[in-house]
Amino acid sequence: MKNLPIVLVVEDDKAIVHLLSTILDANDYRVVQVSTGREALSTISSHCPDVVLLDLGLPDMDGLDVAREIRSSGNRVPILILTARTDEVDMVVGLDAGADDY
Repeated sequence: MKNLPIVLVVEDDKAIVHLLSTILDANDYRVVQVSTGREALSTISSHCPDVVLLDLGLPDMDGLDVAREIRSSGNRVPILILTARTDEVDMVVGLDAGADDY
């Protein structure tokens, strides 16, 4: 079995998760999906993902807080924010929170 890179998808919209999982699976990534911020934080320590795809609108906490908590723990996993929020100020805040790309 190949050692596939792990992508943690933090998203509560099942249609988006399905689309991302299909694309990532087809390109030889292992997908781990969670739908809440708390699940994301615990999964990062248990699965050691190679990258995190993070939505901002989660049911239990804002994705920005998830990014901040990841960074405050010292974890340097790349964080890519995937969101419908497009205001420039949102992008700046996301990058300031620790995201590597928005």
